[in-house]
Amino acid sequence: MIDLYYWTTPNGHKVSILFEETGLEYSVRPVHIGKGEQFAPEFLRIAPNNRIPAIVDHAPADGGEPIALFESGAILEYLADKSGQFLPRETRARFEVLQWLYWQMGGVGPMAGQNHHFVRYAPEPIPYAIERYVKETARLYGVLDRQLAGRDYVAGDYSIADMAIYPWAKLWEMQRQRLEDFPNMAAWLERIGARPAVQRAYALVEKVNEDPQALLTAEARKLLFGQ
Repeated sequence: MIDLYYWTTPNGHKVSILFEETGLEYSVRPVHIGKGEQFAPEFLRIAPNNRIPAIVDHAPADGGEPIALFESGAILEYLADKSGQFLPRETRARFEVLQWLYWQMGGVGPMAGQNHHFVRYAPEPIPYAIERYVKETARLYGVLDRQLAGRDYVAGDYSIADMAIYPWAKLWEMQRQRLEDFPNMAAWLERIGARPAVQRAYALVEKVNEDPQALLTAEARKLLFGQ
């Protein structure tokens, strides 16, 4: 059994998608980031950066003590290796996937995250910041759209790279993007969204988060952004 410390954010969805795709047995441990549960001492022992997701694998491959991991990219790589799925062993194919996983971790996640912050969460609009991150999000989706030309998935076969990028790209409208500017990405979003495992992963939202607007309150903003 693997414990998944989770909330209904893009980074949380990445890992729930992989669990559903692989069939690995897992138990969801909600961490309500709008209520400050990410600062609980017991969670910080697992995830010292006070961010979800995190996991605890109680049956690691080496047979030793449970393994705790934070950072969604590391978790995806670990679970892919544990399951033997969605991350090739062969060197060239493996690093084709990993470079796009790291591209999401270093580019799409931070830039789209800042986009979300200044477009949706900031207490007052800052035009320069909004323009900066909306344009950078568009640039990154242009990179993705070109990569998807003539292929179904980012690194050839469906992989953890697709699972990492999808939950962020799915929010294109919130990010003030025009999907018609990225036709290959649009087809890819539809293709992944139709997968039963992805639909099961997103169904967790209704089970875990009764109020998706809770992160928009003033109190939640103070907890999330240190305001």
